[in-house]
Amino acid sequence: MFRKTASFAIAGLTVFGTISETAAGGRAIECYEPVNRPAIYDTVYENVLVSPTGQLVDYDPPIYGTRERVVQTVPAQARYEIVPAITQTVYHTVKVDNGGYAWEWRVIHGRKVLCKVWRKARYQRVAETVVIEPERARRVVIPAEYDSIAEEVLVRPEQRRIVNIPPSYQTVARRVVVREGSTSWRRVHIPRHCNG
Repeated sequence: MFRKTASFAIAGLTVFGTISETAAGGRAIECYEPVNRPAIYDTVYENVLVSPTGQLVDYDPPIYGTRERVVQTVPAQARYEIVPAITQTVYHTVKVDNGGYAWEWRVIHGRKVLCKVWRKARYQRVAETVVIEPERARRVVIPAEYDSIAEEVLVRPEQRRIVNIPPSYQTVARRVVVREGSTSWRRVHIPRHCNG
């Protein structure tokens, strides 16, 4: 490449020398003209990464609700109480005095005399309490007490979903040089009559 450039440079000097000679009235021996070769371009399409691979986490929080529940506040209890005896009053007649002969003072015709008298047996109505049912202990059960309370319960747990995001590309057009532009020298044929 260096040799080629050097030869073009020498040729250029020769031409310039010839031109100057011709301009000065000399005879042209060789002539060259520059030949420009424009650069050649082409359009290249390539995929360019716009966004890399990623992950998106979709999160749904847990959902809670309220539920009523019946709970026992006081447990059942048992105690014993005394039931008094059941009694009844019964009346019956009893002999109080057997009767018979007895001495007693009396006043007869103004005189106080001791007399022997006959007395009948005497009876009296007496009340008596009888037990129909004796005293006893009775077991009494006190039922349990309940109450309704509201409590928080989990209806749906939290949910996490991972979504994979693929990479994103975009096609970009780019101009590239296929061949660099250059300048070369081409020999020009000079007719003899032109040299005078």
